[in-house]
Amino acid sequence: MESKEDLKVLRHSAAHLLAHALSELYPEVKLTIGPATEEGFFYDIILPNNLKEEDLDIIEKRMHEISDLDYKIEHKEISKQEARELYKNNPFKLELIDNIPGDYVGLSVQGDFKDLCRGGHVLSTGEIKYFKLTGLSGSYWRASRENQALQRVHGTAFFTKEDFDNYEKRIEEALRYDHRRLSKQLDLFSFNQEAVGFPFFHPKGKAVLNVLINYMRKLHYYNNYKEISTPTLLNDELWHRSGHYAHYKENMYFTCVDEASYAIKPMNCPGSFLIFKTRPRSYKELPLKLAEFGHVHRHELSGVLHGLLRVRAFTQDDAHIYCTLEQIEQEVLTILNIAFDVLKKCEFADINLALSTKPEKAMGDDNIWQNATNSLKNALDKLGYPYAIKEGEGAFYGPKIEIVIKDSMGRQWQCGTVQLDFFQAENFDLKYVASSGGFERPVIIHQAIYGSLERFFAILLEHYKGNLPFWLAPIQLSILTITDQQKDYAQKVKNVIERERIRFEIDESSDPINAKIKSAQTEKIPLMLILGKKEEENNSVSIRYQNGKQEFNVSLELLVEKLRILNQ
Repeated sequence: MESKEDLKVLRHSAAHLLAHALSELYPEVKLTIGPATEEGFFYDIILPNNLKEEDLDIIEKRMHEISDLDYKIEHKEISKQEARELYKNNPFKLELIDNIPGDYVGLSVQGDFKDLCRGGHVLSTGEIKYFKLTGLSGSYWRASRENQALQRVHGTAFFTKEDFDNYEKRIEEALRYDHRRLSKQLDLFSFNQEAVGFPFFHPKGKAVLNVLINYMRKLHYYNNYKEISTPTLLNDELWHRSGHYAHYKENMYFTCVDEASYAIKPMNCPGSFLIFKTRPRSYKELPLKLAEFGHVHRHELSGVLHGLLRVRAFTQDDAHIYCTLEQIEQEVLTILNIAFDVLKKCEFADINLALSTKPEKAMGDDNIWQNATNSLKNALDKLGYPYAIKEGEGAFYGPKIEIVIKDSMGRQWQCGTVQLDFFQAENFDLKYVASSGGFERPVIIHQAIYGSLERFFAILLEHYKGNLPFWLAPIQLSILTITDQQKDYAQKVKNVIERERIRFEIDESSDPINAKIKSAQTEKIPLMLILGKKEEENNSVSIRYQNGKQEFNVSLELLVEKLRILNQ
């Protein structure tokens, strides 16, 4: 089995193969960059007229023809002067050349095609056989909206036909259970041209979000969190102070209020900091845990929007924990236990943890970093779950723990994070009175378990393939009468269920019972209560589960017990 690094080399070579095909099919194309990615590769380009989805088959065909020619792939070093002459009509490549240190640059050569490159390729184009172009999207040069808009061509590649066929099967399954497709079937949410990238949640979809929020609220309550709410609009000065204006401005929305400039919050953190500052704080209050289900807005490129997985407005289950250095370990352990409770509840069995440590450029004292990192390690060790170390991959303001889950289709998702922060307490002048009587800065722990509720909802929908479990389903059960004569009895059963706060519906149509069952199955309702003459006479119900399992003559008392167990 080839290593991840080998696969990266193959996919990097496939990006060159794509660029080669593009340059032959569209001589006017301007190539920019084409790296390998975790899932495949892409190449950013400019054409007088953008490519369309139907063009991908033509490009892919030409890539196979070049692969069949089995050109040797050579890497050579050329002088910058020679490179500038080669790319004199491509400003993007010229900019890359200028930014490469030294007097020479790398060049990849296959047949008549040449591309600026640092190296790392397979031996020939003939080794690139199992690949597919997967789509188009928009991008910007250097990922900045202030620069030239580009078009991105996506693809993926594998070493063997078996790996490629398995990929095709995964894609087919992913398309079948795409959360956008399931949403239409189950009437959960929608998107409209009047608000591109902003989801509209229907009653059933909102019900699921509320269940997720209420479940997290319960965990917060048991672990001494206090819920807050902060404004959506905050003055620009705050975002200058937090650093978001300098580093995140292009992803923010701005407006004017009474001739003052305001921003719609892309993060919840600064609002929490302001609440901490409203009065003097004592070490006796620490750890102070402030949780918020904050609705944030971020300006994402239209080309990367993808259902609920990538939107322009979403809800974060943020919590900010203000504590001392000595309290970090216990608080992180608490957060991780909460995260595992949530993921176990949602039936994610494959969980990966990673600890990202101090990067080369970081703020704060080395001793503080070392103590904080040790606290994270100790918490992870006490949790007793394996974890990886990502050396130097922490944020400049503190180390962090990432929580990655694998769904039922084998896809990995990074959802939860536990981030230590040594920067914002100083930036916002946050302090507390220590036991010594002097002032000290709190350590801030940024916590997110779901991350984005909308994204987590989408992941759950696909993970369960639309068959949400009883506790989470928007409609938990449907009451189905065999004939109209059981309508009065249905009202009695309804009264029993209502007392248990179960989300239900009564199918009051005149359809035959088989049609009612089929309708409930299409809506993926976990439980159906069948009411006929026999059930009415015995003060009971017959239960039919989504998977086809049935139970007959279940008393109303036993039904209540079953519902309570299922709803835990």
